[in-house]
Amino acid sequence: MSPSFWRGKRVFLTGHTGFKGSWMSLWLQSLGADLTGYALAPPTQPSLFELARVGDAMRSIIGDVRDADALRRAMVEAKPDIVIHMAAQPLVRYSYTNPVETYATNVMGTVHMLEAVRQTSSVRAVVNVTTDKCYENREWNWGYRENEAMGGHDPYSSSKGCSELVTAAYRSSFFGTEAYGTHGVALASARAGNVIGGGDWASDRLIPDIIAAFSASRPVNIRNPNSIRPWQHVLEPVRGYLMLAEALHDHGMQFAEGWNFGPYDEDARPVRWIVEALSQMWGEDAHWQVDGADHPHEATFLKLDISKARNALKWQPALRLHDALGMIVDWTRRCAAGEACREVTLDQIRTYQDLSVIAPSH
Repeated sequence: MSPSFWRGKRVFLTGHTGFKGSWMSLWLQSLGADLTGYALAPPTQPSLFELARVGDAMRSIIGDVRDADALRRAMVEAKPDIVIHMAAQPLVRYSYTNPVETYATNVMGTVHMLEAVRQTSSVRAVVNVTTDKCYENREWNWGYRENEAMGGHDPYSSSKGCSELVTAAYRSSFFGTEAYGTHGVALASARAGNVIGGGDWASDRLIPDIIAAFSASRPVNIRNPNSIRPWQHVLEPVRGYLMLAEALHDHGMQFAEGWNFGPYDEDARPVRWIVEALSQMWGEDAHWQVDGADHPHEATFLKLDISKARNALKWQPALRLHDALGMIVDWTRRCAAGEACREVTLDQIRTYQDLSVIAPSH
């Protein structure tokens, strides 16, 4: 990633009030980007967006991607060079009880974003952020590649597979190679694993549940201790999205495809490994127990193949999973001790950015 590239770039970011969007917003602010965010109000209380005063150094618009006209007006007014679409209903279990909202946000929200791009002449690069769960999960022992079939057992995963299909259809129909000289837009999608980091208070997510229980000195209930996920610190895929946006802006259709941003294979760990590692780091009699209640279906095994991003974008993980967990504990304890959460977050961004420059080959 080239920090100088982002200085003065006009960026339109949907979903900026969420956990992942807040980290992205602060990083773009630190790089000197001219940032406009469009999202619903922060989805949790407390929220990283409010605690880290993310809205202080950007234009923050509270709006709904399901409102096509409002989204179009906001984007046209912002005149962005780059659009990064992160607004979503991001929770598997919530999607079982709210499927219509999930599809409306994740599918039609993508359609509305792309229609707004079509009516905003300044846009040169678009990154649609989806998820590793967009793939038809066959519980393989190897990672999914970008050309694997889209699918999804639950409404959330299915909606993200649909978002990928919408992206491919718009690229073929409106943002194709043959007419690139006319439309000038390079459109890509980005798929990441289970992102973790300080400042996540989402419900029914493993790391927030663990940290909340440990902070309250109570045991954490674990639903699926043997489920394996591609865990990664939130800054890992965010860096991938930024590198992809740069490549789209500067090289156009060469990078207008789907991309995986995941951890190394050995950091696709079972839930049991995560909770035991965090218990050791936290200390103070932190402990956990298996939740034996019935729960909706969730995939047992899921990994991403990141060969394409490593070879073509020169992106690769800069953190090992143990270090990522350590950053979460450090963030939580520093903010709890009274340090300004904005400065703690920016400090971790700076440290990570320096580390990523010398990310070890693997």
